[in-house]
Amino acid sequence: MRVTLLVSGLALLAGAAFAQAPAAAPAVPASAAPPSPAQALGMIVFPAQNQTKEQQLGDEQACYAWAIQNTGIDPAKVKANPDSAAKAAGAKMDSAATGAAVAGAARGAAGGAVVGAITGDAGEGAAVGAVVGAVGGRRAKKQAVRQAEAAGAAQAQQQAQQLIDTHKKAMGACLEGKGYTIR
Repeated sequence: MRVTLLVSGLALLAGAAFAQAPAAAPAVPASAAPPSPAQALGMIVFPAQNQTKEQQLGDEQACYAWAIQNTGIDPAKVKANPDSAAKAAGAKMDSAATGAAVAGAARGAAGGAVVGAITGDAGEGAAVGAVVGAVGGRRAKKQAVRQAEAAGAAQAQQQAQQLIDTHKKAMGACLEGKGYTIR
């Protein structure tokens, strides 16, 4: 009982000390300015004519808008949808490879019939061959669908990146015209 009272008393004291302790302010990093349009696109812009940071930011914003107007591409709205592209490519391959299991079964049955004829039961050999062939055909179909899905996702990413690169070229041309060096 004394141990329980002692432990309870210590817990009460610790709780009171914790309740009175000032709450530590969460560590907040120094507020960094949002990236410039060029930085957001991964562009390196050097002010070749000693432009100020304010002038450079204004020029970048103007060239960003100009590039949108002239290319019709807003990088903020370019979204690759690799999941959707993968599903579409997989569905297309799935429908194209629909007969893979049937064709595999037919090849397996033919081969099994030959082996079965040698062992004395062509019918049983054909049945076993058909099952093995169908499994192999389904496996090949699933692998082809997976490959098509991966290719579709990669193609969606590549197309989105090409759109962004087109915008970056236009923005870079505008900034070069305003006296900046682009890397």
